[in-house]
Amino acid sequence: MAGLLFPGFSAFLFPPQSLGNLQFLSQIGLILFMFIIGMELDLKVLKNKAHEAVVISHASIIFPFALGIGLAYFIYNHFAPAGINFASFALFTGISMSITAFPVLARIIQERGIHKTRLGTIVITCAAADDITAWCILAAVIAIVKAGSFVSALYTIALAVLYVLLMIKIVRPFLKRVGDLYVTKKNMSKGIVAIFFITLIISSYATEVIGIHALFGAFMAGAIMPDNARFRNIFIEKIEDIALVLLLPLFFVFTGLRTQIGLLNDVYLWKVTGMIILVAVTGKFIGSAVAAKVVGQSWKDSLVIGALMNTRGLMELVVLNIGYDLGVLKPELFAMMVIMALVTTFMTGPALDLIAWAFRSNNRANKTNALTDDQYNILVSFGNPERGRSLFRLANDLIKNTAKSAVTAMHLSQVNDLHLYNIDAYEKESFAPVIEESANLQQKITTLFKASANINAEIAEVANKGNYDLLLIGVGQSIYEGSLLGKILGFTTRIINPERLMDQVAGRESLFEDSPFDEHTRLILSKSNIPVGVLIDKGFQQADIVFVPALSEKDGWLAEYIEKLVHNAGSIITVADGCQVLQKIRVLAIAGEEAEDTINDDIQFVNEQLVDSTFLQQQSLMVISEESWRKLIESKSDWLANIPSTLILSSGIKQGTRWLG
Repeated sequence: MAGLLFPGFSAFLFPPQSLGNLQFLSQIGLILFMFIIGMELDLKVLKNKAHEAVVISHASIIFPFALGIGLAYFIYNHFAPAGINFASFALFTGISMSITAFPVLARIIQERGIHKTRLGTIVITCAAADDITAWCILAAVIAIVKAGSFVSALYTIALAVLYVLLMIKIVRPFLKRVGDLYVTKKNMSKGIVAIFFITLIISSYATEVIGIHALFGAFMAGAIMPDNARFRNIFIEKIEDIALVLLLPLFFVFTGLRTQIGLLNDVYLWKVTGMIILVAVTGKFIGSAVAAKVVGQSWKDSLVIGALMNTRGLMELVVLNIGYDLGVLKPELFAMMVIMALVTTFMTGPALDLIAWAFRSNNRANKTNALTDDQYNILVSFGNPERGRSLFRLANDLIKNTAKSAVTAMHLSQVNDLHLYNIDAYEKESFAPVIEESANLQQKITTLFKASANINAEIAEVANKGNYDLLLIGVGQSIYEGSLLGKILGFTTRIINPERLMDQVAGRESLFEDSPFDEHTRLILSKSNIPVGVLIDKGFQQADIVFVPALSEKDGWLAEYIEKLVHNAGSIITVADGCQVLQKIRVLAIAGEEAEDTINDDIQFVNEQLVDSTFLQQQSLMVISEESWRKLIESKSDWLANIPSTLILSSGIKQGTRWLG
């Protein structure tokens, strides 16, 4: 976009003489990326794939491939480069229509939380089969294009088959033996790592010499890695940071530089672009959906499968760049195909949302969120597993003796940080401390694990949609906190974050607001419609001695939490109620019709002027409202240096309407 609007700046930033180096680095990034993709493929799934997955995967290749060849018949005369015969052009157009982006699809499935369902298994199996089939077909197409004649192509394909057999029958057993002997980081020396990287280099070089492209060799090298998940994870961790963060973005830059949207300067060209998109969607989306329906899937699941299989993403761009380098695609057609790849990828999320909306349950309108007085549900969301242990202890103290109460522990992970082959092990490891604490406290727990591209928004969404009365989270901390750079970055983030920009335009948030919370906590608080508790964990164990400062006239609703701690945890509560908001309602909130002298056994009132460091250090927990916490921060109170573990409560809609009326 910058190149289109400011061509001079683009030429200065990427001079023509730099493009060769840029392409070289991007190709290294692609080779490492394809190596990772090969390792992420679980070939065991393909061995045991169900009948319906076989039918769907074959249909999702054959149908779009046939439509692509049909499309080539109509556009060959106008868009085929000189010297490229129809067979080569048609085959490449067909394979361009048949690609499914396995990495993107896998992450969407994780993010949507369906990776453990039968539907998710079918889609993953189909996508994995598609990936392998498409790359094999692409290798054959490249061989045909490069050979120029049918006999030469057969020779290249024969060499490719020999190469695959060599990798599977000879190289793979050798690598498996090495992997079995050196399965941990401790006993994996640099020499062992070098063996696998040399295998990658030789494999990529061999396929390039054969004539089926180096990327196929990188993919094959990854696919034959030892099956041990821990071993593969070690290699992926070593590679993906440099490959995905540094080198792979250069591929997008290079693709963007060679995509000349300006060449599409005629209505006819845009009509052809629309026709290409229509053929791509019809072939992949409708072809996969119809095949899924034929093998017995419901219409909803069939359409979901079609929408997911229509995702093309990075894999399509890789194929298109290969076609461009081979001279099969002219710049105009390359630009059209890139637009098609972007459209079919971007439409996946909205398409899935539309399908979910169209097939939503008719009973949803009858669902009630009303909770009885003796029912209290808490959602605990944690990132650090040990932090989850402290949050669970606090949740237990709030509901331990309350009937029909429940605790749900949720752990969300960035979708890019997970891999399909080790997701179950990662989930088990993440929940281990919380489940152990649940057993110790004899408190039942429900676990919820999801991959997400936007963790903060996802936490708030789950809390809002579920029957939860309280969301408990740990406080985050920015690595730039307290620095000048942090203030600059924090202000800049508020400007460029689209979600926060809408809040500022709508007047829900001030651009210059100085919040006492970090960016992540602030976003969760702004999006949550239920009460939120933010725990500052200083080794929290039990809420036996609790301090509740009520520094705001709006803090009357804290009485409910005082009641819960006294009733469930047997807490001894000390209240600093300078605003006189808790004394007025303490009998109603805590003891009902009981006499006031009974209450004084569990609750004491103290003048806040008498609260000193010694007193604070004796407390196991401080419970404070968000409003009062803000006042403590603004006044730079001496309390801050000595506070115990602190629960900062945001009233939320439910809490506010109950206690402020």
